[in-house]
Amino acid sequence: MKKTTTNKPSLIPKMYCNLFGHDYQVTKKVTYHVKEYTCRHCRKELTTNSNGRLIELTPKFREINAILERIHNSRMERLKRKAVTSSIYRQVVQSCE
Repeated sequence: MKKTTTNKPSLIPKMYCNLFGHDYQVTKKVTYHVKEYTCRHCRKELTTNSNGRLIELTPKFREINAILERIHNSRMERLKRKAVTSSIYRQVVQSCE
């Protein structure tokens, strides 16, 4: 008979979290305000929603976070290029004066 494995937490960590509460750690910083968290003991995954509350990380929220991260990274990269361009422009203008 074939034995299947699942990602369900074992009984001991689950009991620990029931007694003492979860011990969440940030596993991914999506943006400055949106982060993904994982419990150290039972591996439960959470994320922040639009109101800033922690909710379970479903495939839908995982996709939303991936899109948010892509938008955030491209915006930050564009701002860096703009800052470099403006500093070069200032140097050129000052040298011409």
